[in-house]
Amino acid sequence: MTPDERAALAANDAFYAAFAGRDLAAMDALWAQALAVTCIHPGWHVLVGREAVLASWRAILANPDQPRIVSGGADARQIGEAVLVVCRELVAGNPLVATNVFVREEGIWKLAHHHGGAVAGFGG
Repeated sequence: MTPDERAALAANDAFYAAFAGRDLAAMDALWAQALAVTCIHPGWHVLVGREAVLASWRAILANPDQPRIVSGGADARQIGEAVLVVCRELVAGNPLVATNVFVREEGIWKLAHHHGGAVAGFGG
């Protein structure tokens, strides 16, 4: 594993810590600013742009009924100037899979894309 892949995995861990901890400031700091970021929450349409993406996270993190999230099994692969992280998510007992794409901004790995979705063959 390359140093960049390890750094992106650390950023991925920070993303899930912000999610689990309902920390909007940390979530905001994790997302890229120089790109038109994208996000696809399970069952949602594609969100494009920092404003739309962060508005979705504000709603999710502020929701007192938002179930607990646990992530694991993260694997990182550098592809040019980006690192692709694929991992598992468990939300309210439902298994999901996520793809997180990180890019470097001013030497720091930032999220450019998050996609969480259902795993076929599990519970419906």
